[in-house]
Amino acid sequence: MAVQNSIRTVGIIGSGPAGATLASLLAMKGVDVTLYDDGRRPDLIVGESLIPAVVPVLRKLGLEERAAAICQHKPGVTFTFDANERAEFCFQSLAHYGGPTYAYNAPRPAFDRLFDERADELGVKRVRTRAQIERVGSNGLRLAGETLAQAPWLHGRQPDLLVDSTGRSRFFARTMEIPAEVGPRKDVAYFAHYEGFDACQPQGQVIIGRLAAGWCWRIPLRDCLSVGVVMNKDDAAQLGTTPEARLEGAIARDPLLAAAGKNRRRLTEVATYTNYQLVSEHGHGPGWVMTGDAFGFVDPMLSPGVYLALHSAELLTELLDDLPAYSREMRKLIKAWMELIQYFYDGRIFAMYHTGMAFERVFPGRITQSLHRFFDREIALMASGLDVTSRFGHGMLQIMSRPASWKTNPVALAIR
Repeated sequence: MAVQNSIRTVGIIGSGPAGATLASLLAMKGVDVTLYDDGRRPDLIVGESLIPAVVPVLRKLGLEERAAAICQHKPGVTFTFDANERAEFCFQSLAHYGGPTYAYNAPRPAFDRLFDERADELGVKRVRTRAQIERVGSNGLRLAGETLAQAPWLHGRQPDLLVDSTGRSRFFARTMEIPAEVGPRKDVAYFAHYEGFDACQPQGQVIIGRLAAGWCWRIPLRDCLSVGVVMNKDDAAQLGTTPEARLEGAIARDPLLAAAGKNRRRLTEVATYTNYQLVSEHGHGPGWVMTGDAFGFVDPMLSPGVYLALHSAELLTELLDDLPAYSREMRKLIKAWMELIQYFYDGRIFAMYHTGMAFERVFPGRITQSLHRFFDREIALMASGLDVTSRFGHGMLQIMSRPASWKTNPVALAIR
């Protein structure tokens, strides 16, 4: 396919899902892509639970069958308030909208390698090195001479566009000292893979639990369970001095986790992630741009990370000649996710659910049942990523959250 834009050569630094997906999509359009990556990956990577909006990207890349062969089918998400109350969201409710009615739980980094393999199949040129860059003036970047020389097919010419797909390393932002917009939470996450936990029901269902301090996840993979806790750093420090002590302490302290994991055995080291809700103040400049987590990391709540990585690659492919428009779309998307996630953190989404269920018990019938189904569908539609920027959906949440507080105090259900 002929190149339809002025960008004919692109250098991508980082071969995670964002970088490898972008490389594949650009190669499909006839752009000459060089992918720089040293191949190093941690054993555990946050973002194992995917959302339905990832599925169309997998199909576009021709990867869904390969993903389905290694991933766990994910029918939906269950939110637990306490031992006696929970809210279940099933992606099957999305059938009315014509989108995917399922997602996957992915064994990363094996899942990430699928994107790498696809880029190689499409002829993307690869340099297995840790790329070095240099500043040009106050706002420009270029590949360092030694890095450029390792791609002889470039004949010593800088790529038309450099892309930062290094994820949370934020390579360009650190090099150029670009500050980040930091969200209100100062959380830390600890997680590991276990066996011996009670199986999640239905099979593949992700369970998100509200803890006395923070929240937790249980993500079923094919051969184990990913268990993680997210909490304020000060609360975490009270559970012990090591990541292992803090994760085990959080599990033992929560009645639901402790009961489900009474026969647990940890299979991996404990991974630690910090610096959530971090968005670069500038996502592009002359001849350079950021994708995925390098542009902004929202929060692990609702699992938007991999979707944002893949969709940022789609957006950039479409807007390769209009980086300001790409940055605006990314900021709009990140803002919408942050606003939706805040409804969970501040307790409003749970207050709406509590109030709605109480209203349904007092006034059973078709009207309240229809309202219940409508609420579930709208939440599922946004949280699936299929329409997270919906003005109607966000407007309905604002409207419905006000009367919900009359019956249930959101503060009492907030995640601190």
